[in-house]
Amino acid sequence: PTESGFTTDVLALYDWAKARSGNSSILFWGHSLGTGIATNVARKLQEERGVQVDAVVLESPYTNIRDAAAHIPITKIYRQFPGFGYLILDSLALANMFFRSDENVKVLACPLLILHAEDDDVVPPHLGHKLFETARSAYKDKTKVKFITFPEKLGLGHDYISFNPELPTLVK
Repeated sequence: PTESGFTTDVLALYDWAKARSGNSSILFWGHSLGTGIATNVARKLQEERGVQVDAVVLESPYTNIRDAAAHIPITKIYRQFPGFGYLILDSLALANMFFRSDENVKVLACPLLILHAEDDDVVPPHLGHKLFETARSAYKDKTKVKFITFPEKLGLGHDYISFNPELPTLVK
């Protein structure tokens, strides 16, 4: 899988869904790695086709893949070793894996909702908050950018925000 391949696949899926959806809204919902794909496709549609998606929801997002790899807890023990940046972080760039959500949100105009749990032990919540701040400072209409944090006591972590019974109401 490649970043370009993921983006192309989701564009094809969008076209397929749009052709069959009538006047229904279509939103992109990305989780974790999928948040980079969602912002890539939303930006590509906007810049290359002049199409603005109805909304983008990012669940447990990061700013870009380099930041994510540098901050995810599993890499903590390796960060101290010489060569970590070259072997891990630079190898992502050499493979054309960037997933620059931080750059993508700067040009989006559609409603953007960012969801992050305080107890996310895979993608640190500060990366989601940083992405929110980047989007909020770039958006002309600040009311279109929302950030919802789920308290640690809910135990939603990285994978269980979708289990929160209040989520449908929050998304609306």
